[in-house]
Amino acid sequence: MQEVEYSFVVPAFNEEKNVLELYNRIKLLIKKYNQSWELIFVNDGSSDNTEKVLEEICKIDKNVKFINLSRNFGHQAALSAGLKYSSGNAIISMDCDLQDPPEVIEKMISEWHAGYKIVYARRKNFRKDNFIKKIGSKLYYKFLGRFSKIDIPRNVGDFRLVDKKVLTMMNNMPEHSRYLRGMVAWTGFSHTFVDYYRPDRENGKSNYSLGKLAKLGMDGVFNFSALPLRIGFFIGLISIISGFALLTYQVVDVLVNGVYYHLYKWLIVVLYIFMGFVFMLLWILGEYIGKIYDEVRERPLFVISEMINFD
Repeated sequence: MQEVEYSFVVPAFNEEKNVLELYNRIKLLIKKYNQSWELIFVNDGSSDNTEKVLEEICKIDKNVKFINLSRNFGHQAALSAGLKYSSGNAIISMDCDLQDPPEVIEKMISEWHAGYKIVYARRKNFRKDNFIKKIGSKLYYKFLGRFSKIDIPRNVGDFRLVDKKVLTMMNNMPEHSRYLRGMVAWTGFSHTFVDYYRPDRENGKSNYSLGKLAKLGMDGVFNFSALPLRIGFFIGLISIISGFALLTYQVVDVLVNGVYYHLYKWLIVVLYIFMGFVFMLLWILGEYIGKIYDEVRERPLFVISEMINFD
């Protein structure tokens, strides 16, 4: 595969109104550098005319490459597909909705030339999502930052630049439950931030529903934190302590005050506490077992039906 200087990786799902404008803005930007480049679009099972628009762009510009997935595999899988086939020395991943302004890339490239292997584009504002998404996002990043085994930056998405060394490490990671933000941070290479204000989406609608956001968040927690297992420990510890406290209170009340307690009253309370403890542990174990099951099946992360302009 021919090596290029800059690779742009863009997953696209129902983005027919945005792909052409994004291509034009990236092309205008890259002319400043007079370097070899490639723009890899990954069509993640779009149901609109995204595929046709991308095919037309590929016909007029051989620098544009197109990976067509057989169905919708999800954002992280589509992004992983583009990263796998990237050949640049610097790889810039971004969304197709124009909320990741290509003009920010110029600063990211400058930081890369300064020696940083990872350059995050960090949002200074929140998009106009509904209230639940805003609060949930803030709480999630605080939670993950507090309990994660690695330092995952806050207010960053998948808009970033990584050096080829970082990409090689990421492509060699075998897991299927991919949380790319955590995987990039896990590599431990030098990093910095480029701050920007994220514009609102003008065309189309966000493809991240609350369900998809919840799944992405759970991938981050379970892949990069042992806290869920510790929650079971803390709940069990509280249950044991509270059980002994109740038992002590009952014994003292009987011996000192002569109050008689039916045993079933305490059994009901204690069993109720432990039932919650058991159900919580079952949920946590189920999540981990489910992820192990996904890994041992060794199914491919994505299925490619077509590739255009690749050697």
